[in-house]
Amino acid sequence: MYRPQWPKIDFSVISHLFRWLLLAVPVALAAGSFVAFFLWSLDHVTLLRYRYSWLLFLLPLAGVAIYFLYKWAGKNAEAGNNLIMDEIHEPGGGVPLRMAPLVLITTLLTHVTGGSAGREGTAVQIGGSLAGLAGRWFKLNREDTRILLMMGMAAGFGAVFGTPLTGAVFALEVLFIGRMNYRALLPCLMASLLADITCSAWGITHTHYAITFRDTVQPVLRFLPFNWWLLLKVVMAGACFGLTSYFFAELSHAIKRYSNRKIAYKWLIPVVGGIIIIVLCFLLGSTDYLGLGVTGARPDSITIVSCFRAGGADTFSWYWKLLFTAITLGMGFKGGEVTPLFFMGAALGNTLAVFTHAPVDLMAGLGFIAVFAGATNTPLACTLMGVELFGGEYILYYAVACFTAYYFSGQSGIYLSQRLQSSKTGEPLAGGVKSLRDLRK
Repeated sequence: MYRPQWPKIDFSVISHLFRWLLLAVPVALAAGSFVAFFLWSLDHVTLLRYRYSWLLFLLPLAGVAIYFLYKWAGKNAEAGNNLIMDEIHEPGGGVPLRMAPLVLITTLLTHVTGGSAGREGTAVQIGGSLAGLAGRWFKLNREDTRILLMMGMAAGFGAVFGTPLTGAVFALEVLFIGRMNYRALLPCLMASLLADITCSAWGITHTHYAITFRDTVQPVLRFLPFNWWLLLKVVMAGACFGLTSYFFAELSHAIKRYSNRKIAYKWLIPVVGGIIIIVLCFLLGSTDYLGLGVTGARPDSITIVSCFRAGGADTFSWYWKLLFTAITLGMGFKGGEVTPLFFMGAALGNTLAVFTHAPVDLMAGLGFIAVFAGATNTPLACTLMGVELFGGEYILYYAVACFTAYYFSGQSGIYLSQRLQSSKTGEPLAGGVKSLRDLRK
């Protein structure tokens, strides 16, 4: 007679999850609260800049202040996200706690005076520095410290955008192109989700983006709606998004490299960068490409939100945001790259929709996530971001756009500490595992 066997309970798994949950709670609470304060402060300094337009003329002075703050107190903290990634790959001196207040203050200085920068870099550095502190407090070994730093990255990313699933996968995918550490998957998800809940509990709300387009063509697959003609347009747009990612990453690195070579006095680098930004604003007759780009000083400003409707962006809005951001970050100002990448992608998607007669809001949404995917080499995380931000109805288009952009961005990226062992087409690299920094050398 057959007697069914009851499954055995693996208490080691339960113990493992409970341990990481206990570690996730303090990191997520601290990171979520710190990010909430940062987002609240960022909203206020942005409104201050809208109210007092003369603050733009203080941008070169703010650059000098940022330079000396890092020179006197920053030490290795100036490496930012790359320092956290290097510590995960090859633990060394650790991630200093001073990184969190320094990057918060200098990012706010950049934004209040009109620098074109984002916020994810700040949030990730906050999460990473707090996780580094927790690792030292709890006296964790190297492997556990690596996972804790990944949790800090996930917590910062998930809280700043309100996308906890994306935050968890991003922290895993961004480290090594083509490989993920699944042992850290659930710890990162717990940290990202708890940080997002904490940030929301402080009353922080995130910008809502909507794709209202509804396809009237009979879908090919009942369970996964799409039509071939629109899918072909998405493939072509994905290639354009990837090339834009490549152009931005390479231009940012080139500006940083040549400004350090050609300008002898390093404190003058942000001064020159600030002056160039001011001159560009006067030449264009617009300040729409300053700051985050999520909102604008006027109702008719070109913003990320406006790019989701017809006529909401000019033909070359994507290029101007790319140039402003590459100059700002390449010449020493602080902040993230991701929100400006959202702007570039949404504006380019708006332009491509006009030329291809595709739905404007769909193409803007695809550009929003795909340019980010190409610049950070994280197509899976960006596909999930599309679902979290816009809904899951067009997940096939999200995936096609993000993975196409990933391949067309080449062996490039905004994070030079990313590792890879083979090319994106599977060809092994001479010498084994290398960082993007090594490849550039």
